[in-house]
Amino acid sequence: MNGFQTLFYKEVLRFWKVATQTIGAPIVTALLYLLIFGHVLESHVQIYPGVKYTAFLIPGLIMMSLLQNSFANASSSLIQSKIIGNLVFILLPPLSHWELFGGYVLSAVVRGLAVGTGVFIATAWFSELSYVAPWWILFFAFMGAAMLGTMGLIAGIWAEKFDQMATFQNFLIVPATFLSGVFYSINSLPPFWQNLSRFNPFFYMIDGFRYGFFGQSDVNPLISAGIVSVFFILFAGIAVQMLKSGYKLRH
Repeated sequence: MNGFQTLFYKEVLRFWKVATQTIGAPIVTALLYLLIFGHVLESHVQIYPGVKYTAFLIPGLIMMSLLQNSFANASSSLIQSKIIGNLVFILLPPLSHWELFGGYVLSAVVRGLAVGTGVFIATAWFSELSYVAPWWILFFAFMGAAMLGTMGLIAGIWAEKFDQMATFQNFLIVPATFLSGVFYSINSLPPFWQNLSRFNPFFYMIDGFRYGFFGQSDVNPLISAGIVSVFFILFAGIAVQMLKSGYKLRH
């Protein structure tokens, strides 16, 4: 087993050993959101013609859970390794920066997809879903998990304390996911907030993912795919450069 495979296996095993917390808890949280918002708004809100609000909500909850947990996996692993002091055992072996990047990000993708699949299984029977473009569903799920895993890697490298990591997550990741159209269409917002929402890359991930189910979206999925890909390449470039330089890792 080479270095990349070993690191990937270690990271997957790390979250799998506490699956009740890392996978089970997010599924329960998403289910509670669905029960509360779906029950309250089902008969009052319709976003797309012919699509019930509960059905509209399910893809958003799947993607929100997927994104947040992909970020949490990479970021928590690095900050824990820094504080506990076992990061040295990752840095001592002759692992290239690409192997480090791949091991952390792909394990984050696995956790994100595992949580997303679990949320789908738990919520899909609440409302009938269609699957107009399954390839878009898979594309945005994978790219969303990879992008947030990369952002988690950047945050984990940058942060030196748990409160810095909490600041990153509470003031950037959580607001960006909640304000990305999980619970609503941006077309229902005033013009100023519609335009502001278009600067949020999370919006394009959720909107494109939802298009795969209903064939309806606020933005052309090709445009969303292009924007998500550009942001992933940008964040990946930053993360790889940080790993290559040893920024906040080798001192």
